[in-house]
Amino acid sequence: MPIDATQPYDDGNIFARILRGEIPAKKVYEDEHAFAFHDINPQAPHHVLVIPKGRYVSWDDFSATADDAAIAGFVRAVGLVAREAGLVAPGYRLLANVGQDAHQEVPHLHVHIFAGRKLGPMLAG
Repeated sequence: MPIDATQPYDDGNIFARILRGEIPAKKVYEDEHAFAFHDINPQAPHHVLVIPKGRYVSWDDFSATADDAAIAGFVRAVGLVAREAGLVAPGYRLLANVGQDAHQEVPHLHVHIFAGRKLGPMLAG
């Protein structure tokens, strides 16, 4: 069910539980600012999620409240994960859903990295 991106952070969300080690994830990358792992329901041949280690509900929350080091570290981690996977050529797509209309399902900021095939137009309709 899509969430309201203005709601308070929920420490029980699945990504918070992954960060605490309560739920296993197939790790791709980790540093002090970010954790990246394979999506359990991939929508493309390469589908990785990158999440910040802080308590941020959405991109809006993160961009408004995270400090400069957290923002820079997270953005750099997303790029590093894509580069290390060899995705820059032929290309990849980043997706961060914010709120109900965008169908954000987990109230923790996450960026999807999709690649491995031609992905088609940005919006299906």
